[in-house]
Amino acid sequence: MQHMMKYVRKYGLLFTFSVLLVSIEALADLLQPTMMSHIVDEGVAAKQMDKVLHFGGWMLLITLGGALAASGRNIVSSMVSQRFGAELRQDLFEKIQGLSFESVDRYDRASLVTRLTNDVTQVQNFVNGMMRIFVKAPMLCVGGFVMAFRLNPYLSIVLMIVIPIVGLMIVLNMKVGLPLFLKVQNALDRLNGVMREYLSGVRVVKAFNRFDLEVDKFNGINKQYEARSISAQRLMAVFSPGVTLTMNIGIVAVIWLGGIRVNNGHTQVGHIIAFVNYMTQILFSLTTMTMIFNMFVRAKASTGRIIQVLAETNPMTEHASQAPVKELEGKGTIEFDDVTFSYEGPDGEPVLKSISFSCKPGETLAIIGSTGSGKSTLVNLIPRFYDVTGGAIRINGMNIRDLDAHQLRERIAIVPQKSVLFTGPVIDNIRIGKQDAEMDEVVKAARMASAHAFISELPERYNTLIGQGGVNFSGGQKQRISIARALIRKPDILILDDCTSALDSATEASIKRAINDYAKDVTCLLIAQRISSVKDANTIIVMDDGEIVGMGSHDSLLKDCRVYQEIYRSQIGKEVDNHASA
Repeated sequence: MQHMMKYVRKYGLLFTFSVLLVSIEALADLLQPTMMSHIVDEGVAAKQMDKVLHFGGWMLLITLGGALAASGRNIVSSMVSQRFGAELRQDLFEKIQGLSFESVDRYDRASLVTRLTNDVTQVQNFVNGMMRIFVKAPMLCVGGFVMAFRLNPYLSIVLMIVIPIVGLMIVLNMKVGLPLFLKVQNALDRLNGVMREYLSGVRVVKAFNRFDLEVDKFNGINKQYEARSISAQRLMAVFSPGVTLTMNIGIVAVIWLGGIRVNNGHTQVGHIIAFVNYMTQILFSLTTMTMIFNMFVRAKASTGRIIQVLAETNPMTEHASQAPVKELEGKGTIEFDDVTFSYEGPDGEPVLKSISFSCKPGETLAIIGSTGSGKSTLVNLIPRFYDVTGGAIRINGMNIRDLDAHQLRERIAIVPQKSVLFTGPVIDNIRIGKQDAEMDEVVKAARMASAHAFISELPERYNTLIGQGGVNFSGGQKQRISIARALIRKPDILILDDCTSALDSATEASIKRAINDYAKDVTCLLIAQRISSVKDANTIIVMDDGEIVGMGSHDSLLKDCRVYQEIYRSQIGKEVDNHASA
C-alpha cells in the first residue's frame, strides 16, 4: 500500500477536515432523538409549552448546524475525490507509458484499459464515500448505541444481541464477496478485450462475413460476465435484507419490551420514542455499512489491480552514472557483439543467436530473411525496447545499457512494420518526429516520403483529420506519412522495418533516392522482404531462424549464400547458377 501513501500525504488534511464535518453532522443527528424525548416527557406530557419551545429551538439550531456541516463535507469530499481520481488515473497512465515492452507484454491491453478506467473509478467512488456516508455510518452506529444505553440500559440488551449478529454477517459478506468481485473484474477485462479485438478487426469481419462468429464469441464472454455479476449481486441481495430483517426484529423487541415497562411505570414514553429512533439510526448505519463493505470489496479488488501495475519495475538496468547520449561524439556507429536474445529471459528459448555485425554512418545495412527469422526483433534491441540476454550492443563504442534510454531514442527514428497513425491532423502526425518543426520542414519531409502529392489533394491538405488508426487512408498513404514522420527528426540512426511493403516499385525507388540524398551521414538499417529493396545496400545480412547465415553484398551473397539464392529465385524467377559460377 506504499504506492497509495503519496495520495494520503497530499489529501490527508482535507480528508481529516471532511471527517470532522461528518462528525459534526453525525453528532447533530444523534442529539435529535434526545431532544425529542425531552419535548415529549418534559413538554407534551407535563403540558409545559415553554419546554416544547425551548427544546424545539435547540433542535432547529442543531439541525441547522448539521445541514451546514453536511454541505461543507459534500463540497470538500467531491473536490478531493475528483482530484484524487484524476491524479491516480494520470499516474497510472504515465506508469503504463514508462513500462518496458517486456512488462507491457505481461498484461492484456484490455486489462490495462479496465484498470485505467473502471478500477480507478471504483477506488475514487470509495474515497468519495469514505468522506461522506461511509464515515458517518459507523459514528451513527456507535454513537446511537452509546446514547441508547445512556437512555435505557435495560432495552440496550436487545442491541447487544442484534449488533454482533449483524457484525458476523458483514464479516462473512467480505470473506465471500472479495473473490466474487475479483472474478467480475477479470470477466470485464475479457469483455473489453473481445470488443477491442472486434473493433480493430471490423474490416476483416465484414470482408469474410463473420458477424455470426463474432456475435457468438461476444455472447459467450458477455454471458460469463453476466453470470459472475449475478453471483456477486445475489450475495449482496441476500445479505442486505438479512441485516434489515435482523434490525427490524430488534425494533419490534424494543417496542414490545418498552411497552411492558411503560405499563409498569418503569420507563417514560419519550424514552421509548427516542430509543426507537436510535434503533432506526443504527439500522440505517448498519444497512449503509453493508453498502460500504460491498464497495470496499470492489475497491479492494480494484486497488490490488492498480497497485500491481504501479509496482511494476523496469527490468532494464538503469545506472546512475549513465553518460548522456547527446554528449557522445560521432553520428551513430552501431556494433552488435555476439548478441543473444530471448523474450523469456536468460533461461528461455533464444530468438536471436550470436548476432555480430557493425554499421557506420553513411552506410545502409539491409536485413532480409523469411518471416519469423528475427529481423524486427533485432532492430527493436537498438532503441532498447528490450535488453539483450547476452552479448552487447554498442553505439559509438558505448554499451547502450550504459546510456539513458530516453536520450538514446532521441537519436533514433523508426518506421515500424505496421504503420500507426494517431487521430488528428496530418501535420500533427508528421510533427510527432519533431514537435517544433516549421511548415517548410514538414513539407520537405513529406516530399521525400512521396506523401506531399496526395496530401495536397486532400480537402484540407495538411490539416485533414486522420480517423482512428488511419482508417480514412490507404496502407501506402499511411506508410508514406510514417516515413515522413521519421525523416523530419533528422536522426543519427534510421530504422526502416519493412515500411514500403504497400508501395509500388516506382514510389519505393523514389523514396529510396530521397533518403540516400538526405541521409548521407545517417546510419540506416533497412528490413525488407524484396530483393529489389535491399540489393543496393552497402551490406546485406541474411537471417534464418534467429541466426545470420549470410553477410555481404548482393553479388557475393548470390554466389555464396544458399538462403539468399532461394529468396532470389522465388522472387526474380531466374536461376542463379550463372552468378554462382561467375
